[in-house]
Amino acid sequence: MLNVQVLGRPGRDNALLVTADSGQGRTRLLLDCGGHTLDTVPLTEIMGIDHLLFSHLHMDHVAGFDDFFRVNFERAGQGNHIWGPPGAARIIAHRFRGYWWNHAPGMRGSWQVHEVWPGRVQSWRFEAHEAFEVAHPAGNRPRGDALFTTPQVGVEALTLRHQGTSLGYVLREPERVTVDPAALAALGLRGGPWLAQLKAGATGTLDVNGAPHDAAELRARLLRTEAGQSAAYLTDFLLDEAEHNRLARQLAGVETLYVEAQYAPADAELAARNHHTTSEQGAWLARAAGARELVLLHVSRRYRPAEWAGMLEAAQAIFPAARFAPGWEPLR
Repeated sequence: MLNVQVLGRPGRDNALLVTADSGQGRTRLLLDCGGHTLDTVPLTEIMGIDHLLFSHLHMDHVAGFDDFFRVNFERAGQGNHIWGPPGAARIIAHRFRGYWWNHAPGMRGSWQVHEVWPGRVQSWRFEAHEAFEVAHPAGNRPRGDALFTTPQVGVEALTLRHQGTSLGYVLREPERVTVDPAALAALGLRGGPWLAQLKAGATGTLDVNGAPHDAAELRARLLRTEAGQSAAYLTDFLLDEAEHNRLARQLAGVETLYVEAQYAPADAELAARNHHTTSEQGAWLARAAGARELVLLHVSRRYRPAEWAGMLEAAQAIFPAARFAPGWEPLR
């Protein structure tokens, strides 16, 4: 399942902490890292984050990076990956080198920073034992449908417009293969290790509790395939008519959208000028994409708490399944 937690408070910096859990393993993702967004996250969870994905490198999306890096700078034994739009490596390199690394020769840890361009992904490697001084070229590959996949989740990037490039991210669980318990009972069979073998693609004759059975026939009778969960994160972007139509197509079928509500509907002109989105525009996008749920975040501090309810109500008039992040409602 995808467990998505909105970090930060309304009117302040926000981020998403995502845990993709298959039951056999986990992948943890941090989407943006604004100031104080990690304050409520347990240390062990910060240490377990596998990928940090930036939408862009404006201060309110990167100001909490030191909190993340302080915990993990010397982490070895697992990959340390940072993703962002063009120019991210140059900015992150300055963050890496912004300290006195007097014990660098004995430090461990290797970091990769990946820039997501329209047609390619450009990567660089930084070594802790070198005090992160050298940006080693680490590959230049075509940008495919997914930036990366793990057994628990696949991550795609959407190019957004925000006085330059911002990135949206789509997260998709792989298809789930489940056993139909009614079909299992109808065949008079008991569960056991053979079910795991069947799910793993066993062929030919399968030993089922001491009796031979044809794996292909069992697969057809017992196994069901269903889509995994999906979510998308979009923040700091222009949503004019052309962008609305393009993104609605690209987001079709995504279950939950996490979308900025930087501006109130009455300030749509100001939102467009600053390449931001209103709560109504996010609702229209969720409706056009056929989403099941819309979570609004990244509300501008220009609005008083008393105004947040009106922003949400405007979105719900278009897309009833719109809401704020859990814990925000009492603050409206």
